Amino acid sequence: MNETLQSMQEKVASGGLEKYHKSNRSKGKMFVRERLQRLFDDDINIEDAFFANCMDGSLPADGVVTGIGKINGEQVCVMANDSTVKAGSWGARTVEKIIRIQETAMKLEVPMLYLVDSAGARITDQVDMFPNRRGAGRIFHNQIKLSGRVPQVCLLFGPSAAGGAYIPAFCDIVVMVEGNASMYLGSPRMAEKVIGEKVSLEEMGGAKMHCSISGCGDVLASDEEEAINYARRYLSYFPSNFRSIPKRRETIDPPELEKSIADLIPQNQNAPFDMYHLIERLIDEESFCEIKKKFAPELITGLARIDGRTVGIIANQPRAKGGVLFPDSADKAAKFMQLCDAFNIPLLFLVDIPGFMIGTKVERAGIIRHGAKMLSAMSEATVPKISVIVRKAYGAGLYAMAGPAFEPDACIALPSAQIAVMGPEAAVNAVYANKIAALDEAERPAFIKEKQEEYKENIDLYRLASEMVIDDIVQPERLRQDLMLRFEAYQSKNVTFTERKHGVYPV
Repeated sequence: MNETLQSMQEKVASGGLEKYHKSNRSKGKMFVRERLQRLFDDDINIEDAFFANCMDGSLPADGVVTGIGKINGEQVCVMANDSTVKAGSWGARTVEKIIRIQETAMKLEVPMLYLVDSAGARITDQVDMFPNRRGAGRIFHNQIKLSGRVPQVCLLFGPSAAGGAYIPAFCDIVVMVEGNASMYLGSPRMAEKVIGEKVSLEEMGGAKMHCSISGCGDVLASDEEEAINYARRYLSYFPSNFRSIPKRRETIDPPELEKSIADLIPQNQNAPFDMYHLIERLIDEESFCEIKKKFAPELITGLARIDGRTVGIIANQPRAKGGVLFPDSADKAAKFMQLCDAFNIPLLFLVDIPGFMIGTKVERAGIIRHGAKMLSAMSEATVPKISVIVRKAYGAGLYAMAGPAFEPDACIALPSAQIAVMGPEAAVNAVYANKIAALDEAERPAFIKEKQEEYKENIDLYRLASEMVIDDIVQPERLRQDLMLRFEAYQSKNVTFTERKHGVYPV
């Protein structure tokens, strides 16, 4: 090999100065090329623009690696910031490299991964990379074009600052490394200068905050290894693009557990139980890949396999706020349903919901608007949809969780299920409040119990089945088998929701 070429290759491949590598190692951060070696099955197969800005010895590869490799045997495109080169900041060639690899992902229709660790734009280069037609804005424009066409995954290893914060914002999923990852439009220093607010980086845009409060982060990883492993696992549930379906894997039955499904579910509609325990009894063993676990925990969202097939699960969690829907949980559901529908992943709704939250706080937070967003996403999803009424489905909660009016392929119920505008206690109080107040205190319990029993008879599950409100009542021990049969039967579903340009969404 030509010595000059070999020397130049070694120099570019080594990244920035050793002091920056040492600083990163002290923070538990890998070098960008080490991240890529661990992410791909082997290593990056094709690297484009390796010599970008090579005439400037301080900017190897202009601070970003772009190329093609394989994950789980499937081809993907990647861009990865090198934070040893001017803190991973963007110059004109950085931006052009990112745009080109996005265009490659678009042409090949393969997943696009963003390994982000960047301080943002180089102010000194702003005229060359900020405002023009192939400037930084084009990156986000391309992300929007790619959205729903191919999976887009962001692994956030360090900062994603200012306008660069929109890279994670436009991805399907954002995995943030605790302690190092952050994203913000304005830094704490800028906030203090401009609006007089003194705040720490974690409070402003840290990984814990975004994964639990803002919802901008989806998965909180303890270190970079965990983040990379999650990305590899996540992609195993997806097809390469919207034109295909996820690959079916080997079926692994759930383990035999001491408690049956029937044992799990309390007779008392208001007693909490852990929905995760039901999920693990329905899905293939250890196949649950949860998304947004720390955000709005009253609703569980995640990918799993049933009979080897990928499904998306939306489940109420009675152990968190009673499973009531809030603005954040409605948003969480809407994004997840759109993600699954975009990539032909069937949806399973596990329903145990008292309804949407009420009160001035949530009304001012726009719960009607957020709830409408959830209903829109659920209604528009054309993938197979199965709704299982586990225990209760009250009020608009029935609608939000793919109730009969929203064209699920099946709405089935366990024998423990109730469907009603509201529960017996609330209903009797709403209808008979004045009469109850007028009764002697000693007479009230008997009257209330009598009216509650009448109400329960009115909403009797077999009456609902007789009226074909629900499609079937399934014994708990048969539920997994029933779901396997139904998802197999519905896999050829092919419908168009409606003919139009696009809806006007209640965002």
